[in-house]
Amino acid sequence: MTETACCAGGKGRYALILAGGSGTRLWPLSRTLLPKQLLDLGEGETLLQSTALRVCESFAPDHVLVITNEEHRFEVRTQLQAVLPDAGTRVLAEPVGKNTLPAIMLGLEPIVAADPKAVVGVFPADHRIRDHKALQAAMDRAAALAGEGWFVTFGIPPHAPETGYGYIHRGEPLGQGAHKVAGFTEKPDLPTAEKLVAGGEHFWNSGMFVFRADKFLAAVAAHAPAIYSWWESRGERPLTAGYAGLPDISVDYGVVEKMDDIAMVEAPFDWDDLGSWEALYRLGKKDGTGCVTTGEVLALDCADSLFFSQGSSLAVAGVKDMIVIQTRDATLVCPVAEAQRVKDVVGRLKSQGSKLVEAHVTVRRPWGSYTVLEGGPGYKIKRIEVPPAGRLSLQMHHHRAEHWVVVSGTALVQLGDKERILIENQSVDIPKGTVHRLSNPGKIPVEIIEIQSGPYLEEDDIVRFDDVYGRKVGEGGAKAAAAEDGGDS
Repeated sequence: MTETACCAGGKGRYALILAGGSGTRLWPLSRTLLPKQLLDLGEGETLLQSTALRVCESFAPDHVLVITNEEHRFEVRTQLQAVLPDAGTRVLAEPVGKNTLPAIMLGLEPIVAADPKAVVGVFPADHRIRDHKALQAAMDRAAALAGEGWFVTFGIPPHAPETGYGYIHRGEPLGQGAHKVAGFTEKPDLPTAEKLVAGGEHFWNSGMFVFRADKFLAAVAAHAPAIYSWWESRGERPLTAGYAGLPDISVDYGVVEKMDDIAMVEAPFDWDDLGSWEALYRLGKKDGTGCVTTGEVLALDCADSLFFSQGSSLAVAGVKDMIVIQTRDATLVCPVAEAQRVKDVVGRLKSQGSKLVEAHVTVRRPWGSYTVLEGGPGYKIKRIEVPPAGRLSLQMHHHRAEHWVVVSGTALVQLGDKERILIENQSVDIPKGTVHRLSNPGKIPVEIIEIQSGPYLEEDDIVRFDDVYGRKVGEGGAKAAAAEDGGDS
C-alpha cells in the first residue's frame, strides 16, 4: 500500500464498514452463519476483504472500523487479519441485529470520542467496485461536501430499470459532479422503475454515504429521538447494554429521508451490490456459449446460464437462461429472470424450520471448523479441524456421549481434571456429563472424527465452563452460548 493511500483522509476522516447482513438472495451459497460478505465469489478475496482493501485506499487503515454481529465477529477478524495484518482495523459487534441506524451509532462512539467533527464514510461490505481511482476521486468530492455540513450519498447511473434498488432524484447542481437531492424513491415496481430510468434524473442509491459526525448526530436527535436517547446514555453504561431494546430501523428510513442539506455525488465508477445470482451472471466472465461457470461443472449444449458448484460435481445438459447453484447439501434451479425469487425460497425454508438457511455442512468457529458428515436418529458424525494453538471451550453435554478418533496431527484432550495426548489412529470416549476439552498443541492442524450418540444431538446441548475466545460460559447459558456462536464447542 502506498504512503498516499495509507495517509488518505488525514486525522479527521474515518470509515465504517457494515458487515452484518445476511445476503439471502445468494442462497444456498450465502447462509446466516456465512453470509455473502464473508464469501469469495470468484475474485480470490471475500467481499469483506475486497471492501476493506478498497476503503483503505481512501482512509487511513487505523481509522477504519468494521461493524458486524456476535455470530460473525471471529470470522470477520480472521479475514481482515489475512489481508491487513498491520492495519489496526477494529471490529465492533452488535449483540443483536438492529438494522443500519443502530449499527452506525455503535460505530460512531469511538470516532466521536476521538473527533466530534470527524468526516465519516459508511460502506456496505458486500459491494463490488473495480475502478478504485474513480472511487477515490468521488470520495474526495464527497468528503469536501461533508466537511461543509452536507450529508452526501453516491448516485449510480442506472443502466436498466431495477426493482431491487432505491432511487435518488437529482436536483440542483453543486458543481464537480455533485447535486442537491430532490427526493428518494424506495424500491419501485417495474413500470415505475422504467419511468425513472427513462427520465434521466434518477440514480440508483448505492447505500454508501459520507457525513460529518456532529451534523449526523443532530439529525438523529431530531428525527430518531429514541435512538439518540440511547446514544446519550453511553456515559452511564456501554451502548451494547441497551441495544436489544432499540427499534429495528434503517438509516435511510430513520434519518436520511427526513434530512435537509442532502447532496449526491454522481458515481463515475462501476458498482454492483451483488444482491442476486442474476448480478453474478451479468458480471461474470462468459464462455463462447454465454455461460458463466464456477467449480466442477460439466455443461453440454447449454447457453446463457450461470452454473456454480461447490464441494461436488454438477452436470447439466440442454439448459438455457437458467441459474443452477449446487452446494454439498442444497441445490437451487431457477430461470435467470426469476433470480429475485430466491428470497421467497429462503422465506419458505425458514417457515418450515429448515437448517439449510442457517449453516453449511462446514461451520467455521473461532477455534477452527467442523463438518457434519452424516446424521440420523440417535447419531451424528462430524469432522473437526483445529489449527495450531486452537482450543475448544471447556464443556460438557447433558444428552450425548462422544467418541473421538484422531485422523492427523496431535490432540491434547482434557477429561475432567486429567489430560492426555492422542496421535493418529488413537481414540477416546467421552461419556455424557463429562467435562472435556480439545486443543492443538502441535505445529500442524489436528483433524478428528467425532461420533455423537444420544437421544438429543442439537447444538444447544452444551454448557461452557471456560473459553479462551470470550464466549459466554455457565450452566444457565447453554442455549445462549450456542446461539451466540452458531453451534458446538
